[in-house]
Amino acid sequence: MTHRQGIAAMLLVTLLWSIAGVVTRHLDSAASFEVTFWRSAFNALALGALLAFIRGPRAVWATLRTGGRTLWLSGLCWSVMFTAFMVALTLTTVANVLVTMALGPLFTALLSRFVLKHRLAARTWFAIVLAGVGIGWMYGNELLHSDARALVGIGVALAVPLAAATNWTVLQYSRRRGAAQGDGGGDMLPAVLIGALLSAAATLPLAAPFRATAMDLGLLAMLGALQLAVPCLLCVAVSRVLHAPEMALLGLLEVLFGVLWAWLGAGETPSSSVLAGGTLVLGALALDAALGLRQGGAAAAASKTSQPQAGGRQRA
Repeated sequence: MTHRQGIAAMLLVTLLWSIAGVVTRHLDSAASFEVTFWRSAFNALALGALLAFIRGPRAVWATLRTGGRTLWLSGLCWSVMFTAFMVALTLTTVANVLVTMALGPLFTALLSRFVLKHRLAARTWFAIVLAGVGIGWMYGNELLHSDARALVGIGVALAVPLAAATNWTVLQYSRRRGAAQGDGGGDMLPAVLIGALLSAAATLPLAAPFRATAMDLGLLAMLGALQLAVPCLLCVAVSRVLHAPEMALLGLLEVLFGVLWAWLGAGETPSSSVLAGGTLVLGALALDAALGLRQGGAAAAASKTSQPQAGGRQRA
């Protein structure tokens, strides 16, 4: 996968992730932990089938047994993300949850800088700061106008960007260690399956009594497979070609997509602060992408220019 293909894949990931809020708003009877349990359970089933097809059942089982602490730490992060996200959606608006999740790039940049010693380009820092201003504008206004239940939902949602930042850093650490050892960092795809299983196991005791209708189960099965299993596997693959802060920054598009779907499909009209902050976030992403492409093109052109000169010196 090339860098540009990685960016395109990450855009698809955010688009698929973003449908969770609007789909959840169309559930009939399932509530809170039951919603989380069924989505995680269907996610685990879909992941098990996909990984068995991609890797083979024996290879998946062998990875689960020998994957080590890095694999299981990543799996724990996935489980926190899966669980906290759905529980938060049942307590507050889609916009509040997604705005809180958009703190991810700031947390990721800090972890990546101090844990991995990864130097960020000035343009990426500028984009993160600009996006942070947009998020802060939305976040502050939403906090001022939220009731107690919504504030609890926002607090639960805060676990998502913290776990996501930790997870992206773990994946980057695995890739870096794998490059040093020559094994590519091991197979981290089963970590998503671990996360789904842990999430389902943790919420099962709290899910009873089950009230989900047939329509609820169909929607939650779709969320588990299409909205979660497929994009999460893509995300792990993308982590091999994109840096953690870059992935987190592109992941901000989930905020914009998710708020838009909830507005159009569930009647959750975003406030003016959400729209204004979202514009800043989108501008930061566009600026970072444009500068990145420009610098990449300049570097490629310089490389092509220098190659004939180097070849001439060798022939001489």
